[in-house]
Amino acid sequence: MTVNNKVALVTGSASGIGRTIAEAYVEAGLNVGIADINMDAATATAAEIGAAAMPLRMDVTDENEVEAATDALAEHYGSVDILVSNAGIQHIDPIVELDYRDWKKLIAIHLDGAFLTTRACMRKMVNQGNGGSVILMGSAHSKVASPLKAPYVTAKHGLLGLCRVIAKEGAKYGIRANVICPGFVLTPLVEKQIPEQAAELGISEEEVIKTMMLKDTVDGEFTTLEDVANVALFLATFPTNALTGQSIVVTHGWFME
Repeated sequence: MTVNNKVALVTGSASGIGRTIAEAYVEAGLNVGIADINMDAATATAAEIGAAAMPLRMDVTDENEVEAATDALAEHYGSVDILVSNAGIQHIDPIVELDYRDWKKLIAIHLDGAFLTTRACMRKMVNQGNGGSVILMGSAHSKVASPLKAPYVTAKHGLLGLCRVIAKEGAKYGIRANVICPGFVLTPLVEKQIPEQAAELGISEEEVIKTMMLKDTVDGEFTTLEDVANVALFLATFPTNALTGQSIVVTHGWFME
């Protein structure tokens, strides 16, 4: 897929991984919808990125908001060709102390959000007749489990199944689907986990980083925002169905398939 005049919807893109992907897309020549539940942050981000970025208010768990924002993006730029379903949260608790409301909230954002945004964008892609790329933001926790993260691990595993169905159903329309599975990236989401896990496990924050987050990497390094954005750009522009239904692990060797 060439990037000329292509349009990407990136959810949760007012900060962190989503913002870095949006910046990489614009730099490569794409137009991007900066979709975020915080409209002020989305507007500020779009203004900083430039004229090829459009701010969109989107609660990914709200069907009407997802449809309205996707329609607005397609009307503004003429199409929707790429989806990066990136919006997500984390929650740290042992299962025996996990509140059902917290479980449902996280599952809704990660899985309901991926479904609703995929459905809205696939409808556009099918009608446009030019194919497309659906990229779901998974995690190394799409492959493995860690204590205290039951809803997150469950949701991230679920994205693999959704991706494979999208790949099967989208193939005849030239729509590819893949999952990016990053390791630990120093986003606000991960930075928040460090003291939470230290408190829950009774160890220092330094021990959380060294013995839990980075001990199995090949170089003791966090995965960077740019690492993930580069993979997202590659998947967005890959030209055929040769690469679909796959999960791309980006972890500095923390997890190897």
